[in-house]
Amino acid sequence: MIKIILSRMRQQRTSSAVCTAASRWVLLFVLPGILLAPIPYVASRVYAQTPQPPRLGHSAPFWQVAYWNNQTLSGDPVVTDTDGELNHHWGGGAPHQQVKADHFSARWTRYIDLSAGTYRFTATSDDGIRVTVDGNCIIDGWYDHAPQTFTADVVLSGGHHLVTVEYYENTGGAVAEVSWSPSTTPVDTWRGQYFQNPWLGGTPRLTLRDARIDFNWGYGSPAWEIPNDGFSVRWTRTVRFEPGSYRFTVATDDGVRLWVNEHLLIDNWRDQALTSRSGTIYVNGDAEIRMEYYENGGVAAARLTWEHAGGDTPHLPTDGVIVDDADPGFVTGGSPTGWRTAAEGYGGRLTWTRNNDRRRANYNWARWCPDRDPGRYEVFIYVPERYTTSGGARYWVSHRDGHTLRIVDQSANGSRWVSLGTYWFSGTYAQDRVSLSDVTYEPYVTRLIAFDAVKWVPR
Repeated sequence: MIKIILSRMRQQRTSSAVCTAASRWVLLFVLPGILLAPIPYVASRVYAQTPQPPRLGHSAPFWQVAYWNNQTLSGDPVVTDTDGELNHHWGGGAPHQQVKADHFSARWTRYIDLSAGTYRFTATSDDGIRVTVDGNCIIDGWYDHAPQTFTADVVLSGGHHLVTVEYYENTGGAVAEVSWSPSTTPVDTWRGQYFQNPWLGGTPRLTLRDARIDFNWGYGSPAWEIPNDGFSVRWTRTVRFEPGSYRFTVATDDGVRLWVNEHLLIDNWRDQALTSRSGTIYVNGDAEIRMEYYENGGVAAARLTWEHAGGDTPHLPTDGVIVDDADPGFVTGGSPTGWRTAAEGYGGRLTWTRNNDRRRANYNWARWCPDRDPGRYEVFIYVPERYTTSGGARYWVSHRDGHTLRIVDQSANGSRWVSLGTYWFSGTYAQDRVSLSDVTYEPYVTRLIAFDAVKWVPR
């Protein structure tokens, strides 16, 4: 005869998500004089787990969300849930009965299915918030603040994209909102390379697509991967301009340099409070713009704007010192038989020669040496319409702080003043000069190089 005995056993168990003691029932099967092995009956339990993102290719109409009772999203979440929309105004309350009203954090994940295009993501929060799309951080407001709205324009391919939103609340009111919509902003964006040092050294720690250069980070940083102080950024972009002169203006704290078509237009690479600098240059068509910035300590800010300066003819610098190829300050060297002149160009005369493919013996060179006071000057070279078929004229600017190479495509800049940048000069005749040679590294004697006027304009 078999006897069935239902026995209750008590077992201790430790878990961060359940109580510490649990009971289980055991069925004991008994034959006369023999106790068979017990068969446990285990009650079902639910343990909290870290939420997993939706499966790839699935666009669920809701967010998966996890909440922590700390501000750092660390450890196991205290509760997981789903949200139809990420649009929360908790005020001084809590998002869930198991979550504290202050000092909590949350993470939402969701796949969205979009057509190819540019989308504007908007996040409003009190306090910190981060938004990533396909693993790329597009919004980073990870610091204490009153309700604040952040936007980012992102170019996305058609298909599924994983969106992750991280949020923390310190004290006071609590707000978390995220939305997106097709953007009317042009697709063109800045490529921002962010470095964890102030000298743009090594590999960028972060590369972003910035819709504009208009940042005021205060005492914070551009992203959590970047330190608050001692960082640098390089932005690059190609912009198409209608022909004309344009005034570029930068405002930064601390240092900045700005190049337009490889011409150093603004050079203010120093520690400073928020300071504005401007430079004017003639551009026509696509122009490569590069802005470099560093933050040493304290407040961090960087802004770049430009405007049409008027006139659709090449910018003619004024109020400066000109050295033309017929003036005493113009000096040539090399093979005398290699030089030619023509009755055109600035002042009705120019000097020209053919190019060298390398630095050969007795190559031709010229220097423009101004007679002017020490100070800060922008340097312009005049490129005549003809005798300018070289795409690689190599101008060297000798100034107070050293020597700077600027390569100019003469073939694309006929009848224009072209800026070589702004520099400090010592006022010494032998030191302050612009030099140009026939060495362009293009095929031997296949190009013409013009040597015309150079002008120094006070800045």
